[in-house]
Amino acid sequence: MRFSKALAALALAAVALASDVLDLTPDTFDELVNPEPLMLVEFFAPWCGHCKALAPHYEEAATVLKEKGIKLAKVNCVDEADLCQKNGVQGYPTIRVYRNGEHTTYTGARSVEGIVSYMTKQSLPAVGSITTEIFNEFKGADKIVALAFVESASDPLAVEFNATANKHRDDYLFGMTTDKEVFEAAGVTPPAVILYRTFDEPVTEYPYPISSLTADDLENWIKDLAVPVLDQVNAENYQAYAQSGKPLAYLFLDPSDAKKEEYIDLVKPVAAKYKGKVNFVWIDAIQFGDHAKALNLNEAKWPGFVVQDLQNQLKYPYDQSHELEAASLGALVEGFLDGTIEPSLKSQPIPDEQKENVFELVGRQFDDVVFDDSKDVFVEFFAPWCGHCKRLKATWDSLADRYADVQDRLVIAKMDATENDLPPSANFRVAGFPTLKFKKAGSSEFIDYDGDRSLESLVAFIEENAANSLEKKNESAPPPPTPEAQEPLGHDHHDEL
Repeated sequence: MRFSKALAALALAAVALASDVLDLTPDTFDELVNPEPLMLVEFFAPWCGHCKALAPHYEEAATVLKEKGIKLAKVNCVDEADLCQKNGVQGYPTIRVYRNGEHTTYTGARSVEGIVSYMTKQSLPAVGSITTEIFNEFKGADKIVALAFVESASDPLAVEFNATANKHRDDYLFGMTTDKEVFEAAGVTPPAVILYRTFDEPVTEYPYPISSLTADDLENWIKDLAVPVLDQVNAENYQAYAQSGKPLAYLFLDPSDAKKEEYIDLVKPVAAKYKGKVNFVWIDAIQFGDHAKALNLNEAKWPGFVVQDLQNQLKYPYDQSHELEAASLGALVEGFLDGTIEPSLKSQPIPDEQKENVFELVGRQFDDVVFDDSKDVFVEFFAPWCGHCKRLKATWDSLADRYADVQDRLVIAKMDATENDLPPSANFRVAGFPTLKFKKAGSSEFIDYDGDRSLESLVAFIEENAANSLEKKNESAPPPPTPEAQEPLGHDHHDEL
């Protein structure tokens, strides 16, 4: 037993010795970080799941980047709590890029490829000067490489190109050349901009008049070409699609399906036709089955296809009872774009009766209830698993109880946003839980509630924003006195016992 424990200890020691990631302590932090022109530092906690997932990628990236002279380091915030507090670390992992002691936030992917790509870009000028010797290596140095061919670094194109490069140095690799031999090797006549990619069309020249090119034009052109015709989407690249503002068409596939590539090839021509209007991706249906269900693909039957309007959170699923066909897929996308098909709206059944003062709202009755112009409406959009929502429940119930006598003028409602979709008439999206929205009677606009979630604050918000009177009707009060009853008592008037 002792022998095996000793072997395990030796093995752990060997792993530690083999690591190319520097361990930083309060005594070594400034000494090691401040002199470096470029260093990546991870502040982590050993118990953090995200940190554990990152660890092997971070180690491998450190070994790759060591050959480029770029160092990676880490700080254990359990062992070095004071150091992490001094550096303002509030969550794990916190990853920062340091340049001679000054830091910026790391915004790259948490993969070997992502870390290496990001830090390689950080080690270069925003725009590299490209010569014949490095031309071939440079154009394949990253997934997306933009190269400007100019006669002089002071050309108008060079100015606009530099502006774009400075803005997007963390996103793409930029280079510029005035070398005539490079012009000849590339087969380009300056001024010109070429985009080199490791996917789709590998070489694309800016197709519009170069003399009128602006930094914004160049930025939009690169952004469009940076999205593959059809790529796999996962946790690492989803944000790029989400931030593009374009609708997203998902092809859900079982990665183990022998026909996977056949399905991808079926969808690719449709994706190419609508590129620029809709982004297309394929996604692991086994790993992300819950996401498929959230997009109203209710059967675990693959392949599946759905178009999602990300801006309005509307879903347009392909009928799962039909086989995938390119023509039908194209018709679905075309119908979505021209507005001739209706979105699929998920809804729970309409309750037979309302058992509480909080109105249980479902998708099918959203328009009827929320857009009833005679009533003010205050809605909580919640998720059953949300801890904040659970803590709010008692207060929300008390709020509804307080206004129970004026339900004909004010509705306090709740809607499970995981089981009910918002209709197109709702001009907002639910991005977090709970989301609280108020709509005045007679208005179509929604007011966000951003205050604290105490009963007093919620009451004050309603009193301030309600269009209707919230005074209770005192129906049990006696009728006004008759004229006879108002006559003064005479000397011959007496009380009856």
